[in-house]
Amino acid sequence: MALPFRRSAIGTTIAVDSWEAEVLYPIQNSVRNVLDISGIWDFKTDPDGIGEAHGWANGLEGARPMAVPGSWNEQYDDLFGYLDLAWYVKKVYVPSGWRGQRVFLRVGSAVYFATVYVNGVKVGTHEGGHLPFAFEITDRVRWGEENVIAISVENVLRPDRVPSGNMPGSDMSLFASTPKTTYDFYPFAGIHRPVVLYSVPQTYIADVTVVTTIEPQAAVRVTVKLNAPVAGIGTVQLRGGDDVYKADLAFTDGVAETTLTVPDARLWSDKDPYLYDLTVKTEEDEYSLKVGIRTIAVRGGQILLNGQPVKLNGFGRHEDFIASGKGLNLPLLVKDYQLMKWTGANAYRTSHYPYSEEEMQLADREGFLIIDEIPAVSLQMADEANFPARLRMCLQQIEELIARDKNHPAVVMWCVANEPMPRGFGVGTLGESDPALEAINMPGKQFLDTLLARARELDPTRPVTLVTVMGGPQNWMENCDVICMNRYWGWYTLGGQLDIARQKLEAELDQVWERFHKPIILTEFGADTIAGYHGKPDLMWTEEYQAQYIRLHLEVAAARDFIAGMQVWNFADFAAVQSVMRVGGLNHKGVFTRIRTPKMAAHVLREFWVR
Repeated sequence: MALPFRRSAIGTTIAVDSWEAEVLYPIQNSVRNVLDISGIWDFKTDPDGIGEAHGWANGLEGARPMAVPGSWNEQYDDLFGYLDLAWYVKKVYVPSGWRGQRVFLRVGSAVYFATVYVNGVKVGTHEGGHLPFAFEITDRVRWGEENVIAISVENVLRPDRVPSGNMPGSDMSLFASTPKTTYDFYPFAGIHRPVVLYSVPQTYIADVTVVTTIEPQAAVRVTVKLNAPVAGIGTVQLRGGDDVYKADLAFTDGVAETTLTVPDARLWSDKDPYLYDLTVKTEEDEYSLKVGIRTIAVRGGQILLNGQPVKLNGFGRHEDFIASGKGLNLPLLVKDYQLMKWTGANAYRTSHYPYSEEEMQLADREGFLIIDEIPAVSLQMADEANFPARLRMCLQQIEELIARDKNHPAVVMWCVANEPMPRGFGVGTLGESDPALEAINMPGKQFLDTLLARARELDPTRPVTLVTVMGGPQNWMENCDVICMNRYWGWYTLGGQLDIARQKLEAELDQVWERFHKPIILTEFGADTIAGYHGKPDLMWTEEYQAQYIRLHLEVAAARDFIAGMQVWNFADFAAVQSVMRVGGLNHKGVFTRIRTPKMAAHVLREFWVR
């Protein structure tokens, strides 16, 4: 099978090891089939890397049970700190009714590097985690008998990976962490999303791209790509209630495009998340998905949804929970959405990696506005030696993320990095424009500008951004459509001095607006708080302090029209690395506890956001 190739933003050809660009979410219909093989798998660690040579792809001796999806670190206490190689094995039958079709194995997410085997034969690898990958296994299937599916996964922390870990000197600081990440959340490992088998016809729909406009009247442009450069015909149908709109497709070299006009369309928004049903049919295949007709744009200091100003108020979040770790947890997902709605939130950022496809689908349905982010968190921009490896990985992640999520109306912005860490970073530059800091960090700016340009090239219909760290170079923000800032005035800086923190925050926001004249979202602001810890006066770590801290920031934002959103860090307490800053191995900045009990700050959000 030929390996797929993609063109990068900097004009070089990137060879993707052997994963297939099958990005459409698997569905069951009259011509397509899906079999979810998640569940309890055999599991065994392989710290010495002997599994492949010893035939572990054919089965494991001395295995223990492991739930898929799920992080292995949360399921066994002796695996909590284990990030090296491990193996998952499961035996499955492929339904005989699938004979004659093409059969694929798809993994929703495996962190960080995965290798897939079918009946003892390696079929491919994928690097990066958090995004789906698939391999065609038609020629490997044994019909009428069990098939052995094996997946090896490792999440070794390395300086050249995205995100990075085990940076030189990372164990010398007073605030050094275990494990040695460059980021402040636990590096959970394992297969975190469903593993499925699916079948499609020989000539099948490989990709669908939907772009919607609303002026002069609503329209839905649909581009369909087949897996082969063939000619043919097909149809597109859009249904909304009793209204049905149809158009023909004529494929040339495997591609067809058409536009449906939709008079009196019901537009998708955070207040009315109306979804149409789109169905594409070809001579052999059929695929359906939900479509929201909406536009997103930036004008002056405002973000416009369907031409009207909208504020992206909500949270930074994490895929994190007891026992499941970062594994897909559907009941928790429904619970979290209910709690976010209770606070009055309408938005969040997928900090700091792409969230599950199931979550994107729920956001479409429930009307949440999402800043969709790749895993480029805390990139060490002084470490230029690893720029090429990291750039390759970031570009791959941008391409995979946009390919996966481009049709979700809930996704309103792409984010290419969170808190890239500059050379010469220090508190002396906090809240200031520092030309010297900007000058010595031009290589980092060029790196980030490349990512912004690639995201904009792949999808010109959505704003692009990156999220800056306190004290970072301000010129890194100049090519963003929206300015996204993480600021901790009153916590990491001026802790316990909220009156002075207010002045610093106001001054910095006003200065950034005067420099760029673009919408500003405070994508992180928060204070660690131990639930049930109270005090008078309102001391740091008390619920009262967090509540006053949140109130201060919301009041400052309310006085400035150019603030286009406020996203609290964090929605809920989450697992972090062990350090003297993280009581019990948790980041306690949640306005809910890790088990979703509200703190006083959650009620402050309701006061400001529920209307």
